[in-house]
Amino acid sequence: MPRPPLDGLIDDLYYLEGTPPYARLTLPPSPSALLIVNLGAPFRIRAGADIETAGYADGCVITMPTRAYEFGYPRRSRSVGVHFKPWGPASFLPMPAAELCDRPVTLEQVWGRSAVAELRDRLASAPGPHEMLTLLEEELTRRLREPSGLALVRRMSGAIAATGGAVAIGDLSAVAGVSGTHLAQRFKELIGITPKRLARTYRFTATVFGIDVAEPIDWGELAHGAGYFDQAHFSHEFRAFTGLTPTRYLDVRRRFLREHPGHVLDSWPLPAD
Repeated sequence: MPRPPLDGLIDDLYYLEGTPPYARLTLPPSPSALLIVNLGAPFRIRAGADIETAGYADGCVITMPTRAYEFGYPRRSRSVGVHFKPWGPASFLPMPAAELCDRPVTLEQVWGRSAVAELRDRLASAPGPHEMLTLLEEELTRRLREPSGLALVRRMSGAIAATGGAVAIGDLSAVAGVSGTHLAQRFKELIGITPKRLARTYRFTATVFGIDVAEPIDWGELAHGAGYFDQAHFSHEFRAFTGLTPTRYLDVRRRFLREHPGHVLDSWPLPAD
């Protein structure tokens, strides 16, 4: 867990090294953003079926996604990274988050080539993972700023998260004392998506994370308990977020757990091959 003031922007910092469980993994949208500093061979990302795969040698930044991303990994992977809260990247970006929505960018495009090269050299020279994460935390602290409207977006996002997405967006703007249009504009600037879309993401991920894939599932009951109109509505959300039907998703999740029991990535990424 990062120290204050980063703890209000970041869920965790991580170090990853080794052989990925699959050459390609699909990462469905979740209420999180991502920064990766790559220290190994380049990896590849496909941000949607209608977008060409792109390579990332130095690393990348991904703001709150609205679609599933496919990651292609080298045989050996090594990186350090940050899982941000949805509003987190805005404090470290030189551009509005809306410009990066569903458009991953290289770390060089965000912080500049020389700065990223220096950071990667320092990380690669660090004696171990703990020191590497400390270096990354120090770099983030040094770059920290507070963009206009962040307090509002953070407070309202917290309200969305606290209800698992089951909150009326109109009520949020009333509580905040601003118009719905103003709130939506601030969210798009600092998160990249609207409050309504963020609430959808929180609700979907909370529902899916609550599934015990080892047990039989009554999809209709699950949809009703999560507040969806009906099972058809839930199935539509499933396809929109994962590209899979609920039953196909279950098959893929069970495959992952069967082939890689206890793997560190067993909660959300899906095999793409």
